[in-house]
Amino acid sequence: MMDAGLKKVEIAHQGVAAALEQIVAEVERVIFGKGETIRLALSCLLARGHLLIEDIPGVGKTTLAHALAKVLGLQFSRIQFTSDLLPADILGVSVYDTDRQAFRFHPGPIFASVVLADEINRATPKAQSALLEAMEEHQVTAEGETHALPQPFFVIATQNPRHQIGTFPLPESQLDRFLMRLDIGFPNQEAERKLLRSSDRRMMLEALPPSTDAARFTALQRSVDRVACSDALLDYVQALLSATREAGWLLHGLSPRAGLSLVRAAKAWALLSSRELVLPEDVQAVAPAVFGHRLQAASDDAEDGNAMVERLLRLVAIP
Repeated sequence: MMDAGLKKVEIAHQGVAAALEQIVAEVERVIFGKGETIRLALSCLLARGHLLIEDIPGVGKTTLAHALAKVLGLQFSRIQFTSDLLPADILGVSVYDTDRQAFRFHPGPIFASVVLADEINRATPKAQSALLEAMEEHQVTAEGETHALPQPFFVIATQNPRHQIGTFPLPESQLDRFLMRLDIGFPNQEAERKLLRSSDRRMMLEALPPSTDAARFTALQRSVDRVACSDALLDYVQALLSATREAGWLLHGLSPRAGLSLVRAAKAWALLSSRELVLPEDVQAVAPAVFGHRLQAASDDAEDGNAMVERLLRLVAIP
């Protein structure tokens, strides 16, 4: 009986791994040569986290967000963030209904399972803050009334480099709402040649078939919760957190929320790697994306977030 039960678990796990590999393969039909970035983005969504993609215009940030929504079979909404965007343009507005003699709430574009906040740092802090409650509580409060958002719910935000004209830096409280920050980078020569030879990417997106739907993707998220995490692995995570709090080259240490985010992301990465147990290598694979935007150097001329995480990983030994 014990062997039969273990075999059923193994078969179920293999089915989950195959489903996830199919999702990655479909997205790779549109985003060429960026397999690791796609897997990190999928890990973020599996871990029920929001994703921030920061890079220069034209490298595929919006395409990646749209492709993930299409392949996952989730309702997609895009909000173009501009300097004149208002919170009501995101959340919705109440309009007086003369037939009912009452105000009626008209939901904004935030009411979708995957919300693309395109060029989020081109909007003012007031417009940016309209996302905070939605990202944390999965609900929206408008004029004293609370409205639940669809489930699952993700914000995938794109951000231009902060040195570009017309950008407003995201405050630390907003950055902390994103489980991961990724950059896509330029494609390699082979991937770029394939891109130049391919058809229009909008047509390619339209042709992408959904590999799952909201209900099945929610079940995949529950599979992440079943990935085991040993006490020794948690010791490693705590050692990383402690090192940031004691490092003189960092402005401040990482919060417990950052540790929770790291564990969830590592579990999702392990699941994508067809494992039922988190290894230190899983933590190291996701740590730059989870920690990079949360670390701030004590001096202005210091290394960037990803370099600081790599330095941290070298300093902290695996238990």
